[in-house]
Amino acid sequence: MTKSLQAKDYDALSAFRYAMRKFLRVSKEVVAARAKLTPEQYEALLAIKGSSGAHGVTVGEISEQLQVKHHTVVSLLDKLEVRKLATRKRAAADRRNVNVQLTKAGALLLARLAAIHHRELQQRSPEIIDALRRIRE
Repeated sequence: MTKSLQAKDYDALSAFRYAMRKFLRVSKEVVAARAKLTPEQYEALLAIKGSSGAHGVTVGEISEQLQVKHHTVVSLLDKLEVRKLATRKRAAADRRNVNVQLTKAGALLLARLAAIHHRELQQRSPEIIDALRRIRE
């Protein structure tokens, strides 16, 4: 049986969503203004960088990281390749797999954007952590 939520629980959930929405609003504005990317394209670049092994990351792994369908990742990658921010190459061992890597331009752009996001999260983390603590109570 699930516990009935009280007013403080709703307040904590609302505070967490509010803190995250503020961060995501800033993120959306930054990637649009400074890189002309969508939030999803930025997240794809971040997933590629964060999950890459020696040969890159697979489309399936990016799909899992972003929690979207395979064809959505393929569409994102098409756009990133047009801008020369990422490349795809068939895996030598298993030709069914496609490995994705950032280009030099993609890595440089991501580094600039990630630094801004990192600073923003450092500033907002007390608010987010407080909201999460309230949810745990």
